[in-house]
Amino acid sequence: MSSVALAFSGGLDTTVCVPLLEEEYGYDEVIGVTVDVGQPASEFEEAEETADALGLEYHVVDAKEEFAQLCFDSVRANATYQGYPLGTALARPVIAKAILGVAEEQGCTGIAHGCTGKGNDQLRFEAIWRDSDLEVIAPVRELGLTREWEQEYAAEKNLPVEGGSGGDWSIDTNLWSRSVEGDKLEDPGYVPGEEIYAWTDAPGSETEEIEITFEQGTPVAIDGESYDPVELIQQLNEVAGAYGVGRTDSMEDRMLGLKVRENYEHPAATTLLSAHEALEGLVLTQEEREFKQLIDQRWAKKGYEGLVDAPLVGALEGFIDETQKRVTGTVTIRFEGGQARAVGRQSQYAAYSAEHASFDTETVGKITQEDATGVAKYHGFQRRLANEAIAANEADVELKADGMGEAEE
Repeated sequence: MSSVALAFSGGLDTTVCVPLLEEEYGYDEVIGVTVDVGQPASEFEEAEETADALGLEYHVVDAKEEFAQLCFDSVRANATYQGYPLGTALARPVIAKAILGVAEEQGCTGIAHGCTGKGNDQLRFEAIWRDSDLEVIAPVRELGLTREWEQEYAAEKNLPVEGGSGGDWSIDTNLWSRSVEGDKLEDPGYVPGEEIYAWTDAPGSETEEIEITFEQGTPVAIDGESYDPVELIQQLNEVAGAYGVGRTDSMEDRMLGLKVRENYEHPAATTLLSAHEALEGLVLTQEEREFKQLIDQRWAKKGYEGLVDAPLVGALEGFIDETQKRVTGTVTIRFEGGQARAVGRQSQYAAYSAEHASFDTETVGKITQEDATGVAKYHGFQRRLANEAIAANEADVELKADGMGEAEE
């Protein structure tokens, strides 16, 4: 008997995929798999109820810890894409690996998802799955299905979806972020109201300060209290979200070249990225900080593509690991006006001397203010020579032009 593992959410797309995999692709059995990367409990309840109504063998895999660790890797790499922290992009490889694991354990010959042919997730899932010998199937993409067709098909088959509507918005939630898209948000000029937000309150005038502790670039404590990665993210989502921290309204360039409107909420991610960058600013040298920006950008691009296991990422992380050995200390973050702003930082590895930098000290060790005079004389020296040469040549050209004019007269 042939079987296929389906990335299953209980929503319209994956629900209609169940009979289609049997009717159009000839599979005898469909096995639904949901991977827990921090979604609300209601989503698991919906998926389980739908699976039961379909008579579907159903598996849930807990991957929150693995996902949280990947999120912390992204903090060490200061990873953002076009201004927002990576969330869905980082979750997809974790989900794909978990589904592949179930498919192999259950002896499946196929593996499927409900992604359309217009988004990024199809690429992120299949990058993992095509490492296997399983048949990779994408019914929505391969059959050219539209949402309207799916709604009609669901009604015709009496499938357990509420009219196939799925609500006004398309929402994806995990530990690290909550994304909202679709419906009126597809109009770049549409101004959404507060109803699209669930993790963040509207920013107000209230403020609060917290202290975040890092060990070798990894956040480990809030206000001196240690948390495991999952708990720390959940705690910060709650605390920072109450101050409206972590809202992004973005025109995003997808991998296929489409430009789409996306709204995100990411309170914990915003807070940790702000704190981590502030601590790096204290302990890393100027050269390290400048070069690491290039490393971080490449890491973020591979993360967005869902290719965090690429050889390049391993090489990039070799540099990141070396720099993070000194990124240990505390950062004080102030929540105000929807922002998470670093207002203090401390580290035993600080590449900083208050005594040397102070305007109130004349001589420190063998260094005096007068020592900067020689540097000041040479600073811009080539620029001065170049500008002098340009001015002299322009004057010479004008003089020759005047002489030619007199001769013609």
